[in-house]
Formats: sequence, structure tokens, C-alpha cells
Amino acid sequence: MNKQVLPPLLAVVGQTAVGKSALALSLTEVFEGEIVTADSRQVYKYMDVGTDKPSIGDRQRVAHHLIDLVEPDVAFTLADYQALAYNVIAGVTGRGGLPILAGGTPLYANAVLEGWTIPQVEPDMELRAELEAEAEQTNPNLLHARLAELDPQAASTILPSNTRRIVRALEVITRTGKPISAQQGRTAPPYRILRLGLACDRTELYRRIDARVDLQIERGLVDEVRSLHDRGYAFDLRSMSGIGYRQIGAYLQGTATLEEAIQRIKWDTHSFARHQANWFQRAVDTVWLDATDNDRLEKAVDIVKSWLKQ
Repeated sequence: MNKQVLPPLLAVVGQTAVGKSALALSLTEVFEGEIVTADSRQVYKYMDVGTDKPSIGDRQRVAHHLIDLVEPDVAFTLADYQALAYNVIAGVTGRGGLPILAGGTPLYANAVLEGWTIPQVEPDMELRAELEAEAEQTNPNLLHARLAELDPQAASTILPSNTRRIVRALEVITRTGKPISAQQGRTAPPYRILRLGLACDRTELYRRIDARVDLQIERGLVDEVRSLHDRGYAFDLRSMSGIGYRQIGAYLQGTATLEEAIQRIKWDTHSFARHQANWFQRAVDTVWLDATDNDRLEKAVDIVKSWLKQ
């Protein structure tokens, strides 16, 4: 397909708390766009404060897609997200708008931007529970070592600390008898893509993260987690294992003080941001902007205008 006839797809990427959502929102208003959310936690209903969902006002100003899709106890896979995202992007393009992919889950964003082929293997919740319990009760590195024996290629791309992805890879091997790496591939999606990234030095990024956590507490994160549990959503659900929910869950169960939970949220978010940086370093075609530059919006607008004219 001739590259010049491909419809445009803009992606705003970067680490958590760097300002992606604000930049994406501003760009949608300049270019008549719609936001396609790439966040593995914002797909869950009732989980608003801890996932930093856009405000009702922002969602009324600009269309935000792929938010509040499922109940917190419903399994939602990367393949589910990718299929929905492609449908939404096609709809925005069909309406003559500019789809802007933005969110804090690099796995979700890359699955769309790089056209990953994702194994269609239904979740085996019993097997997952067994593997997750094993990782919790022993050394998580043992699961990674087992994956390295069965699928060294997959293990080389997954951090030993990423239990969720390790469990999924082992699940696929168990269910299909084939390594997950042998079932994955990439087919470039039918879009002309611009990755626009926001970067921030580590000290400033940690300051922003810590300030955001404090704000989440002020906005009622503890009450939100308590309300979810009161609705019947158990603390051991996958959705409740996200940063913020897991730590406040420990506080509500009496295994941590509130001060300890808050500090743990900050430290775990710092760690998550470092892992995100590893993902984004691989995207060599990203155009990076300084998140602390007061002129970042103007520069982003100029970059996008030039790209759209090509």
C-alpha cells in the first residue's frame, strides 16, 4: 500500500505522570481529534482515582475511547484491547478525525502501533492462580527461569519482576504446547504513524509522581478501594493488583499503615516508570519533547502540522 494514502495515527507516549494526557487533550482540540486510551487499568469501571481517568468535564469536551469497558472482575486481554482499539481508530478516521493514541501502558500502545499478532488463547484462571501463588510464596525469579527453559526468546524480552507477563507466557505454552514467541509476529497496521514522546529527567519525574499520589489520596483513593471491596471485588483480583489498589488494599486489610501504603505506592510507581523507560528506548522513531518546556504544546503542534502535510 502506498504510504501517502495511509490515514494518520498520532501516538503520544512517555512515562507515567509526564503529562501525556494533558498534551493529547490539547492536540485533539487543535486537530479535531479523538483520544484512544491505551491504559490497562482505565478499562475497568469504578476505578477512577487510582487510574487517573480523565475528568467528566474533559470527556465531555473531547471524545475518549476505551475507558470503563468491563467490571473489575472480568478478564480483559491484550488481544481484546487491540481489536477494540483498531475498531475505534477506524471509526475516528472514518469520521474525518485524527485518532490520538495516548496512555501509560506501553504494551497496549505497541500492540496497536506495531501490529502485534497475539495468541488467541483464553485465560485459564485456575492455572494463573496457581502460578501467581507460586510466585508469591517462593522466588518470582524461579518462574522466569522456568520460562527461560521453555521459551528463551520470550524470557529475554520479559523482566523477571513482571510476573503477569511471565504467567501469561507459561499459560500459552501449557494450553497450546507451543512457545508464545513462536505464535507472535508483527504486521504493520494500515496507518501513517507519528510517535510524539514526552521526556522528563528522573528527579522531576519522581517529584511529579509523588505529588500525584498525594493528590490521589486527597481525592479519595482509600474510599475508592474500600468501596470496590464493599461491592464484592476481592483484593486478589487482577484488576485490584494495580499500583495504588494493591497497596491501599494492604492498608485496609491491616497489613500496612496508611503512611507505609502511600510510600509504597510512590516507590512502586518510580519502579514502573523506570520499566516504561526501557520500553520507550526501543522506539527509535519517536520524536521527543521536553516535558518541562513551557513551549512544548506549540512545538508539538508544529511537528504534527508538518507531519500531516507530508
